Amino acid sequence: MLYLTRTDATRNMKRFYLVQLAPTLFGEWMLIREWGRIGQPGTVWFTSFESQDEAELEERRTIKRRLSHGYSARD
Repeated sequence: MLYLTRTDATRNMKRFYLVQLAPTLFGEWMLIREWGRIGQPGTVWFTSFESQDEAELEERRTIKRRLSHGYSARD
């Protein structure tokens, strides 16, 4: 699980983005993404993949895209 944030006080921007991989009960892999304003409920999006490799590839793409948009990783 990776938790990313992007804040900019001048623009009143306080965003988060959460990326997580999880196996399903049917042998597939689920990429779970959640995003929104810090302190508020976010939007959750589930995408299933047949293999773990496909899911990890999309996870890396998502993280790379968020980092290029100014997000940074948090503990």
